[in-house]
Amino acid sequence: MKLQLALDLVDIPEAKNVVKEVADYIDIVEIGTPVVINEGLRAVKEIKDAFPSLQVLADLKIMDAGGYEVMKASEAGADIITVLGVSDDSTIKGAVEEARKQGKQIMVDMINVKDIAARAQEIDVLGADYICVHSGYDHQAAGINSFDDLKTIKRVVKNAKTAIAGGIKLATLPEVIQAQPDLVIVGGGITSQEDKQNVAAQMQQLIKQG
Repeated sequence: MKLQLALDLVDIPEAKNVVKEVADYIDIVEIGTPVVINEGLRAVKEIKDAFPSLQVLADLKIMDAGGYEVMKASEAGADIITVLGVSDDSTIKGAVEEARKQGKQIMVDMINVKDIAARAQEIDVLGADYICVHSGYDHQAAGINSFDDLKTIKRVVKNAKTAIAGGIKLATLPEVIQAQPDLVIVGGGITSQEDKQNVAAQMQQLIKQG
């Protein structure tokens, strides 16, 4: 089980400061969609250059032109790139094919997928490396989490690794770990804390024990 830090509401200098604080306790650093919108793929390149030992995920939430967008993210140094589960099969296939060429990985984000079980099975066949259940900001505001969805994909997925994102905090992490995802994605649960290093260290310890 790995720990991914999601960076959403920061600029590049802030991102570097946060990652520096917790780098010893995380496996993957995510350049969130808002950061990509504000800073471009340069944010991916700068974080990868600054922290070469960490994997960097570019949360592009690709919906079209999968091959091209994966190519551009790969050029910037991304190790993992996200594609939306609601996108067309051809988009996911194109993304997976390009990722294979570049030696990169694809995470399919299941945000707003209606039939999680059926779509997860389809995506698994398409060759995604990770399938991620995700409660977005708007879902979290409505009190929705993805724990049940994680159990669903764990039941049906045979090849891809499983991931969970959205509103995970130190207090809720043990419940997440019980469902045994391959990857736990934490944003504000670390970045909004005063002692980020301590919280990240505790999370890493729980995940290793899990």
